[in-house]
Amino acid sequence: MITLSLIGIGTGNLDHVTLAAVRALNSADLILLPRKGEAKTDLIDLRRLLCERLLEEPVTTKIVEFDLPSRDSRNDYLGAVDDWHAAIASVWAQLMDEHLPNGGRVGMLVWGDPSLYDSSLRITQRLSAAGKQVNVEVVPGITSLQVLTAEHKIPLNALAEPVQITTGRRLRERGWPSDAATVAVMLDSGGAFTTLPFEDTYIWWGAYLGMDKQCLIKGWLSEVSDKIIQRRAELRDTHGWIMDIYLLAKKPEM
Repeated sequence: MITLSLIGIGTGNLDHVTLAAVRALNSADLILLPRKGEAKTDLIDLRRLLCERLLEEPVTTKIVEFDLPSRDSRNDYLGAVDDWHAAIASVWAQLMDEHLPNGGRVGMLVWGDPSLYDSSLRITQRLSAAGKQVNVEVVPGITSLQVLTAEHKIPLNALAEPVQITTGRRLRERGWPSDAATVAVMLDSGGAFTTLPFEDTYIWWGAYLGMDKQCLIKGWLSEVSDKIIQRRAELRDTHGWIMDIYLLAKKPEM
C-alpha cells in the first residue's frame, strides 16, 4: 500500500511552510520532485531547498526528480488537460512501482495548497481508478491568495459581501461574476482584466508572491492596467516564467 501525502508548501517562502508539512516531509520514504523545463528551474530549486533545509539528519528519505509531461496547447483545453493528467498519473505510478515496490510513504510538494486550482488531487484519483491502492493524505498550505492579501494588507472580502475565485480564461469569456463584490483571479495568461469596464474597479496585483523577486502593484484599473501589463512582460522576459494573481473590487472600502 502506498500512502501519498500531498504537501502544501506555500509560495516559495520557507517561513510559510507549516509544522505539519515539515512532519509529512520527514515521514516520507520517497519524495518526488517535478522538473518543469529550463524556463522554470526556480520552482524545482525552491523544492530542493525545502528538502535540504527541512529534512532532518540523518536524511533517509529518497528524493527522485522527474520531468513533468507537457500539456498539449491545442484548442480543446479541457481535453488537453485531461490527457495531461493521465500522462502525469502514469509517471507517478511508474516511479512508485520502481522506488517503492513493497509500498511506503510518498511525499509530493504542492505549490500553494492542493485544494486551490491545483490538479494533484485529480491526478491521484486516476491512480485509484487504474487499480493502484493509494491512501491519500492532504497537508494544507498557504495559498498565493492569502499572501496577496497579506502583502497588500487588505481583507479578502468586503464587509458581509461574497468573493468569487476564478481564472483569467473565465473572466475573459464571462466577464464580471454577477453576484460577487470582489473577484480573485488566478491562472491568467496575462491581462484578462483589460476586458472589464475600468470604471470604479480597483486592482491589487502580485507576482512571485513570497519569493525574493516578489512584485506588487495596486490602484484603480484605469490608472494601473497598462503598468501591470508592461511590468508583467518585463518580469517574464527576465525570469523566463511568471506566476501572478490579482484581486478586483468595485468601489472598494478604502
